[in-house]
Amino acid sequence: MATERVQFTKEKVTMLMTLYGRAVQSRWEKPILPDPWAEEAVRRIDYDFSKLYGYGGLFGRMVSGIGCTIIATRASTFDLLTTRYLADHPDATVLHLGCGMDTRIYRVDPPASVNWFDVDYPDVIDVRRRLFPDRPGYRLIGTSLEDLRWLDDVEPGDRPALVVAEGALMYLTEGNVKALLHALTSHFPEGQMVFDAIHPWVLKKNVAGTGASQQWGLDDAQDVKQLEPKLELIKEFSVTEWVAFSRFPRAVQMLYRVMDPVSALRRMERVLVYRF
Repeated sequence: MATERVQFTKEKVTMLMTLYGRAVQSRWEKPILPDPWAEEAVRRIDYDFSKLYGYGGLFGRMVSGIGCTIIATRASTFDLLTTRYLADHPDATVLHLGCGMDTRIYRVDPPASVNWFDVDYPDVIDVRRRLFPDRPGYRLIGTSLEDLRWLDDVEPGDRPALVVAEGALMYLTEGNVKALLHALTSHFPEGQMVFDAIHPWVLKKNVAGTGASQQWGLDDAQDVKQLEPKLELIKEFSVTEWVAFSRFPRAVQMLYRVMDPVSALRRMERVLVYRF
């Protein structure tokens, strides 16, 4: 079996963390999110994944299983929202921004009528091309999200669109988030955006010891309209509403339920859905 050497730094190391977390829980007897593609990718990537346990925070606790559980429940929530949208819009265009090593297109398995674009840095896309198979209606775009010229490659622009950004927008500046949201809502006639957001007071300049910096946080979900007026909030999913939240350890469930009535604590991390 051929292996693929990778050497990512800062923000890009976090994508290996989430890949590894999905692969680990996928091997559980009762996985939250079956992901054989993540398992195969971890087997093929020439990288010492034991290094990830040396980082602090979430991945320092991964051996307990809670890190993998959080990763899988969040990804499952994004998968469910994607599947729901495509069930109503089988001719949609999907933009998966900051896709990293995520295997969502294979887990969701959209019909060939869907145009699906995975977007990330050129070196990330290069690794994806070597790790994952091609399929009808699937394209890869290697670019920085700040360089909005990449949208010129997304055709046709007359279809409804689903924009998915998991673990991505918080690494952009507010100015870049504003420009991105405006460009996306201008490029398509209608659609939805699904992304996760963290509260400004939990922004980190050194994410899990990787050196990656989070730059954009969101308090009230309605505040997005100050960045892009076309966006209308559909739903805000707190962690207690994520798919498979019941798989969290009981003590962790109790902690999140205690936090839920306090807006600043509930908004530490959540998944947001908007229409435009």
